Amino acid sequence: MDRRQFTTRSLAAAAGALLHNRSSSAAKQLSGIPIPGTIPDSVIEQARFPDGFLWGTATASYQNEGAWNEDGKGESIWDRFTHTPGKVRGNVNGDVACDQYHLYPQDIALAKRLNMKSQRFSISWPRIQPTGTGAPNPKGLDHYSRFVDTLLEAGIRPWCTLYHWDLPQALEDRGGWPNRDLANYFADYAGILAKHLGDRITVWAPFNMPWAIAFMGYAAGAFPPCRTNFNDFLKAAHTLALAQGEAHRAIKAASPHATVGSAYEMAPAYPKTDSPDDHAAAARYHAMNNVFFLEAAMHGRYPKAFVGEPPYEQMGFRPGDEKLLYAPLDWVGFHFYTRRIVSDASQEQFLGGGAFSGTEIESNSPGGRDPYTRFRAAMPTVGPLTDAGLEV
Repeated sequence: MDRRQFTTRSLAAAAGALLHNRSSSAAKQLSGIPIPGTIPDSVIEQARFPDGFLWGTATASYQNEGAWNEDGKGESIWDRFTHTPGKVRGNVNGDVACDQYHLYPQDIALAKRLNMKSQRFSISWPRIQPTGTGAPNPKGLDHYSRFVDTLLEAGIRPWCTLYHWDLPQALEDRGGWPNRDLANYFADYAGILAKHLGDRITVWAPFNMPWAIAFMGYAAGAFPPCRTNFNDFLKAAHTLALAQGEAHRAIKAASPHATVGSAYEMAPAYPKTDSPDDHAAAARYHAMNNVFFLEAAMHGRYPKAFVGEPPYEQMGFRPGDEKLLYAPLDWVGFHFYTRRIVSDASQEQFLGGGAFSGTEIESNSPGGRDPYTRFRAAMPTVGPLTDAGLEV
């Protein structure tokens, strides 16, 4: 398959759910049932990426940097997690990973040969502030300064994510993201980076997939710090939303040319049946998983993600937080993996939340995922599927 075939078919597949909603009758005529991604070849053949579209790549600091304890870097929650026996199959860890910390000139040269024009990368917070607060580590700043310069010399746009899940362990020891103080700590960190790198980086994202940070770390317990307390999730989600707004303002104050957005994981929600209850459950899924943090930034409020009134007290919501949440984004990014089949669980007895493996594979307990949103979400099981269980 050549690049044009790949791009047009990928674009059509990614847009399939949206197009289905707008023209379900056409999909039914094609296949008898409305299947996401079922688009006429004539539409696919007309699809084009716009002029100025940039092909790029993306990385995350813990996944590829290595050098986990070099040049003054502090311990992260992923360092602690992977160094704990029994947590990871085969006891593998990111101590070396791809060794990008040392090999980034070669990595960037490869990206240039591939004609990449944009590089989304994340910065390791404990490499800048080993304990998450205080004066920055000059060796950490120097590393990322050289990294950015090398990207620019290769004609590649640096696109910086401030946080891709590797929280300084010292801040987890202070309570982690459920601790509201982290919103201000994060804003300080964002300001440091914008002050030292904002003359060369113009595209910033405070977080990669903030919902996953909160839910996977504090409700499902699949990712470090591996907590399974839903109230911790609610507090963490609110702190992250506050931090998103505070970081936005800190970056803009330090770098007037900055554009700030965020990258969200989004999965189209399909009601399991045509019942009003399942449609309402799918709407709650969309509000919680897809646009919870987006609506907080764009409107200073949370969407209707809960059965009944939002649990503001459990979230730690305070008067005036609406103004802190509000930080209109310059751009929006999203990760698209697969859709969800959602059904209502509001009439059932809640017996414990759902679980995840990786970032996508989801199972459900009787009564739904949690006591507040009360829906069950499942991934499609009809093939073809990838080894991870995602629809092709």
